[in-house]
Amino acid sequence: MRLRHSVAAVCGALALTATLATPANAAAGDFGYGFVGISGDPQRVTLHEPASDVCVTLPEAADPGSSAPAFAPHNDTDAFAVVFTGSDCTGDSWTLHPHGRPAGDRLKLRSVVFVSP
Repeated sequence: MRLRHSVAAVCGALALTATLATPANAAAGDFGYGFVGISGDPQRVTLHEPASDVCVTLPEAADPGSSAPAFAPHNDTDAFAVVFTGSDCTGDSWTLHPHGRPAGDRLKLRSVVFVSP
């Protein structure tokens, strides 16, 4: 009887360990965009391995009252990047293909979500 309980405990621990060790979904690759810094100079940011299916509001462009939108996104991930004109994935949206070419400065964004193909 004790042997069965011990085996069950070991199997349960192994199952729990395997579940905890599973990596979170992420888009493999980089997503970059430009923004205007406090000094007024254009700057670039790169998100490495961004989470999939999670809305990411870009901190440099989050508040329409105090910052300009980000611009010129480049999706070099293996997922589709849906960019939005508003924070929290609201407003107009455009879809950028995986490993696509950089978009021009005219494409403005404040948030993005990565969707696996």
